[in-house]
Amino acid sequence: MAESETRYRVGGMDCAACATKIDTAVRRVAGVADVSVSVMAGTMTVRHDSSSDLKVIEKKVTGLGYSVAPLAGSAAPAHTQGSQHRYDHGHDCGDHAGHDHDHASHDHDHPHDHGEKEIEGLHGHDHAPMAGPWWQSRKGRLTIFSGAALVAAYTVGHLVPAIASYAFIVAMLIGLVPIARRAVMAAFSGTPFSIEMLMTIAAVGAVIINAGEEAATVVFLFLVGELLEGVAAGKARESIQSLTGLVPKNALLEDNGQTREVPAESLAVGATIMVRPGDRISADGIIISGESAIDEAPVTGESTPVRKGVDAVVFAGTVNGDAVLRVRVTAAAADNTIARVVKLVEEAQESKAPTERFIDRFSRYYTPGVVVVAALVAVVPPLLFAGPWGEWVYKGLAILLIGCPCALVISTPAAIAASLSSGARRGLLMKGGAVLETLGKVTMVAFDKTGTLTEGKPQVTDIISFGLSEPQVLSRAAVLEQGSSHPLALAIFNRAKSDGVPVPPAFELEALPGKGVSGKVGGETLDLLSPPAARERGTLSAEQDARITALNDEGKSVSVLLVNGVATGLIAMRDEPREDAEAGLAALKSAGVKAMMLTGDNKRTAAAVAGMLGIDWRGEMMPEDKQRVVGELKRQGFIVAKVGDGINDAPALAAADIGIAMGGGTDVALETADAAVLHGRVGDVARMIELSKRTMRNILQNITIALGLKAVFLVTTIIGITGLWPAILADTGATVLVTINALRLLRIKI
Repeated sequence: MAESETRYRVGGMDCAACATKIDTAVRRVAGVADVSVSVMAGTMTVRHDSSSDLKVIEKKVTGLGYSVAPLAGSAAPAHTQGSQHRYDHGHDCGDHAGHDHDHASHDHDHPHDHGEKEIEGLHGHDHAPMAGPWWQSRKGRLTIFSGAALVAAYTVGHLVPAIASYAFIVAMLIGLVPIARRAVMAAFSGTPFSIEMLMTIAAVGAVIINAGEEAATVVFLFLVGELLEGVAAGKARESIQSLTGLVPKNALLEDNGQTREVPAESLAVGATIMVRPGDRISADGIIISGESAIDEAPVTGESTPVRKGVDAVVFAGTVNGDAVLRVRVTAAAADNTIARVVKLVEEAQESKAPTERFIDRFSRYYTPGVVVVAALVAVVPPLLFAGPWGEWVYKGLAILLIGCPCALVISTPAAIAASLSSGARRGLLMKGGAVLETLGKVTMVAFDKTGTLTEGKPQVTDIISFGLSEPQVLSRAAVLEQGSSHPLALAIFNRAKSDGVPVPPAFELEALPGKGVSGKVGGETLDLLSPPAARERGTLSAEQDARITALNDEGKSVSVLLVNGVATGLIAMRDEPREDAEAGLAALKSAGVKAMMLTGDNKRTAAAVAGMLGIDWRGEMMPEDKQRVVGELKRQGFIVAKVGDGINDAPALAAADIGIAMGGGTDVALETADAAVLHGRVGDVARMIELSKRTMRNILQNITIALGLKAVFLVTTIIGITGLWPAILADTGATVLVTINALRLLRIKI
C-alpha cells in the first residue's frame, strides 16, 4: 500500500511534553506509519497509508487542546521516484523533497471549525505561536484570570476567615479545570503520566490535606510557567519564520512593454520584473539587464554587497544596491530560496538527534518512576515509621511536581532548533539534529577542487610578451576570443574588459579544432594556439618553450599568441583558489580538523592548487575513486565530511558521514546532501562544525540545569525545607531557563 506524507501546522505547543502527547495520540490512529513533531517549528509530519482518515488524525490533536491545520500542498507520496532525500546514515528523517509547503500563508486558519469549537478554552494554548502581546492570548487571559482569582481569594480569606478555604478551592478550580480536562484527554490518548496529570493529582491532593491555599498558588504558578514557555518557544519559532518577511509583498512586473505592480506571490516562472535601486528583490531569478551591488546579508549572511551583472543569479529578499535591474523569475513564491530554507529548517527540526532520542526513551521510564517514588514517600514513612500522614503526603505531592520531565525533554530540541535557525540565517543549512550532532565530531573534511576550493572558472594569471607590451598582447588575444563561450576564451576577454584594453572587431575569424583560433585585424594575421600547435609551426624558441613548461608545472593552461606567424606573447590561465579558501582551511586546522582535496583534474594542476593552500591532495580521480577514498578514510577511523557541488560528487557525498553541498541555493545544493553552504564560502564549513560543538555544549548545560535543579529540590523537599509552590517553580523555572539558554544560540557570532 502506497504511503503518503501530510504536514500540519500545530498551534499551541510550548514544550516537549506537548509534542510527546501529540505523537503518542496520532500513532494510535489506524494506518499511521510514522509521526514527527517539532515544538520549535510548530509543525507535525504524518506518514500514513491510504486507509488513514485525516479527519481522525486532526480530531486527535484538537481533542488534546491544540489547533491543527494542514499545510497547503503537503500531501504527497512518501516514496516516489526522485522525491527522496538521502538520509542513509541512520538519520531519523522522512522524505521531504517534492512537498511544496506554502510558507506565504501561515495564518493557521483551521478549516474544520467544528473541532475547534468543541475544545474552546480547553487548552489555554494559542492558535498561533504566541502572536501579538501575551495578554491577548487565551493562555495569557487564563493566567490573568487565575491570578486575579487568587488575589480575590486572599482578600476574601482575610475579610471572612471562615470561608477562606472555599475561596482558595474556587480560585484553584478556575485554573485547574482546563488543566485536568487536558490530563484526561492525554490519558485516553495514551499519555497517562503527563505534566497535566501530575499537576491535577498534586492540586487535588493538596486540597484533601487542607493545603488549598498552596494548591491555588501552585496552579497559578504552573500557568505562569506555561505562559513563559509559550513566549520562549514563540521566540525560537519567529527566528526562522521571520525570514519569510524579507520577501516584499509586491513586485514590478513588465507586461507588454508596461510596468505594473502585482503581488509577489502571483509571479510566474519566466516573468520579467524590474527592481529599482534600494528595493528588495521579490523573487529568485536571473539578471537579464543591468549591473548592481546586491546586499545578500539577509539570506546568506554575506556581510559585503556582491557585484552582479547579466546572467547572475539573485535571491528573493536580497536588496538591490545602486542600479535598475531587470530579472527573469526562476522560482514561484512558494519555492524560492527563502521558502525552501524555512521548509528545510522546519523539517529538520522534526527529525531527532541521537541525544534527543535517548532522552525521550529515558523520560518514558523516568516519569512513571517519579510517580512511584512520590507514592512511596507519601505512604512508607507513615505506615512503617509512624510518620504524620499530612506531612508525608504533602512531600509526596511536591515530589510529583518536581519530577515532571519537561525541562529535561526540551533541553535538546530547544538547542537544536535554535542552532538550525541560527545556521540558516547565516547560509548554513543542516538537515536535522543527527546531522548537527555528527558535524561536531568530524575529524576529516574532503573537498572537491573546482567550484569548491577554487572559483570554478579560469582567470588570467600571467601575460608574458616577446616584443609587444602586455596590454598589446592581451588586446590581440581578446580580439580572437570575443564571442566565444569557451571558459579560457571568457577568461581572456573578461581580463581585457576589466583592464580597459581596446578590443577592435576581427575579420576572417576561423576556429582551428583542437589547436586554437585565427583571424585578421588591422592588417595583422593573428593566431592564438595551444603550445603543441605552436610547436608544430616551429615558431617557439627554446627559451619560450621553457617558459611554457614552467607555467604548466604551476598548473596553468597556456595560449601562445602569434602575430604574422611570429610568437609575440604567452597568456597563462588557471582556476584560482577562492579568496577565503586559505583562511577557511586554516580555521579547520585550528579546530583540529584535517583537510584533503579530491579532484578529477590532472596531477600537475592539483599539486599546484594544493601547494598554494597547504592541503593534502589526490588527483585524476573519477567519481567512484572519490567514493573509494572516502571509504578508506572512514576505515582509518576518521569521521568524514565530504564537501562538493552535489552533482558529480554524489557517490562520495553519499559515502561520507556528512555530505555538504556548496552552492548558491540551487535545488541540488539544498536537497542532495545532509547539509549545504548556501553562500559557497570555504570558511563556512568550519563555522558549521563550530556551531555543532557550541550546540552540544549548550545541550550539556541544559541537561545539567534540568537535572541539577530537580536534585536540589528533591532533597530540600524530603528534609522539609521546601514545599509545593517551590516545587512547581523548580519545574517551570528549569524549563524556562533551559529554553532561554538554548535561545542564546540564536545570537552567537560564528
